[in-house]
Amino acid sequence: MLKQRIITAIWLIPLVFGAIFGLPNEYFSWALLGVFLIAAKEWGRIIDSRCNMTQWSFTVTIGVLLVALNILVPADEIWLRGMLHPIFLGVILIGGFWWFLSFFMVLSFPKSANFWEKSHILKSMFGQLTLIPCFVSLLALKGLSTQASPYYGATLVFLVMLVVWATDSGAYFAGKRFGKRKLMPNVSPAKTIEGLLGGLLTTMIVVAGVMYASPEQELGLLIAVTLFTALASAVGDLSESMFKRVAKIKDSGTILPGHGGVLDRIDSLTAALPIFTLIYIAFWM
Repeated sequence: MLKQRIITAIWLIPLVFGAIFGLPNEYFSWALLGVFLIAAKEWGRIIDSRCNMTQWSFTVTIGVLLVALNILVPADEIWLRGMLHPIFLGVILIGGFWWFLSFFMVLSFPKSANFWEKSHILKSMFGQLTLIPCFVSLLALKGLSTQASPYYGATLVFLVMLVVWATDSGAYFAGKRFGKRKLMPNVSPAKTIEGLLGGLLTTMIVVAGVMYASPEQELGLLIAVTLFTALASAVGDLSESMFKRVAKIKDSGTILPGHGGVLDRIDSLTAALPIFTLIYIAFWM
């Protein structure tokens, strides 16, 4: 399993890096649509793992909404005079509220599942709240650029991904080596408190790298934002685990050997990106 994960990461990371830094924003927004359609199809299995019609219906719904967003808010209009487009801001704020709610749903699981586990409508709504704010946040961050720093937004996106990858990797290896106390056994039996702490500690490598490259940053704020983003990513991971447990599926898909589906790979990002974007707007805009 670990060997497959490494092999997949070897070709996946350059592909992601190339898309973030190499594609112009207007092309990136449409390329990203394809990734989220795959994730939507996988979420359809969470809604109903046995009904292809339900899965495709949800995929089409997400596709229509994302296409509408790309048309209503073209890439060159996401940021105007330093202000985020109201539609994008509204979607990201809704996303922030969703992850606040999702956190308490995870904490109270399995009791929290009593009101949604048999409702296709609610699970579809939760899928929209998970995927669409992530899509919007990714475009919003990447769209941040100036003539002096054309890759500023792309760098921010990559930094969020580094924080998430550091958290996941640190949690995996620390959990394997030191894990004893279960974090949330009802949601994800394999995750441990020691693993989470190891993941948070690993993110300090990202902080050190940012301070080395940009020493004018305020260290305390940078550490706080990094840890908060890492914790948000953990909530995203646990949230997907919760929904998959109810759906009785181990992986959302099989498209990425060793990692499962696209949704399995971006579950942490679905929470980390909107939360980081809100923090950025609050403290740096």
